[in-house]
Amino acid sequence: MKKFLMGAESYSNMHNLGLLLFRLYVGFTMAFAHGLGKIPPKPAFMGFVGSLGLPAPELMAWLAAIAEFGGGLLIAIGLATRFSALALGGTMVIAAFLVHGADPFAKKELALLYLSCCVLLFTAGPGAFSVDRLISKK
Repeated sequence: MKKFLMGAESYSNMHNLGLLLFRLYVGFTMAFAHGLGKIPPKPAFMGFVGSLGLPAPELMAWLAAIAEFGGGLLIAIGLATRFSALALGGTMVIAAFLVHGADPFAKKELALLYLSCCVLLFTAGPGAFSVDRLISKK
């Protein structure tokens, strides 16, 4: 169970390098292009979250901001990668199907792309070049 949760199974160096580069790009772009501007959540963002019909809009706005910024950073360094991918993936489900549910595919494409990245990271894990790997070796 620990091996699965930490996701640091051993593969080839090329595989692990690919996961590292993927994590860095996905994590940092999510954190800085999407999450940073939401911390702290502004009243307009909280109002928007409330208009979606989600309960506790202030809390949900904070959770979305933390998932995008904090989860993005954790994914980039490979710490708690599967948990972070799950939290961020949940946020992307809401973005794709609730926020952009009635929009054309082009509007929901980015959220679906990030969702697919989260699915990959959840299933494949962070790879050997990650903090998760360092922790699981001890």
